[in-house]
Amino acid sequence: MSTRVAGAGSGGVAAEGASSASLLHTLARTRNDGVALVLRATLALVIFPHGAQKLLGWFDGPGFSGAMAHLTTDYGLPGLIALPVILIEFFAPLALALGLLTRLAALAVAAVMIGAALTTHLPNGFFMNWFGNQAGEGFEYHLLAVGLAVGVIARGGGALSLDRRIICDADAGRKS
Repeated sequence: MSTRVAGAGSGGVAAEGASSASLLHTLARTRNDGVALVLRATLALVIFPHGAQKLLGWFDGPGFSGAMAHLTTDYGLPGLIALPVILIEFFAPLALALGLLTRLAALAVAAVMIGAALTTHLPNGFFMNWFGNQAGEGFEYHLLAVGLAVGVIARGGGALSLDRRIICDADAGRKS
């Protein structure tokens, strides 16, 4: 299967491996955008502590085995769903902080937040349980996280991202 690649000429057809390189280029493409930097840094900062609680037990969290038990027993998630949730909540914020595979990391965070909101938090209403008078936490946090993730997906990693550095280096290599 051949794929046309931008810059290959009007009639040029790319080789097999070029389609994955083109996809990576499309996913990593970003401008020197300060707003994108703020969006991805904020998303990383608000998600990382939750992942660190689940995977490492930091911030008074349950750690990996406790989180797996909580997600599978209390929430009824299959282990094949619970494991990626924990890994995404820990590793995606690290990727976001570095600006590496930024759009994929943001998409993964959005998927986890949508899943958590729909399966667990929606019945508790909109608001977080600030005063302890609800059965659990509402979905407002998840909505904010999804909004940040959508902004990151739309704008990419922006300023100071490895995505930008890698793509700039790759583009410079193509021109030489």
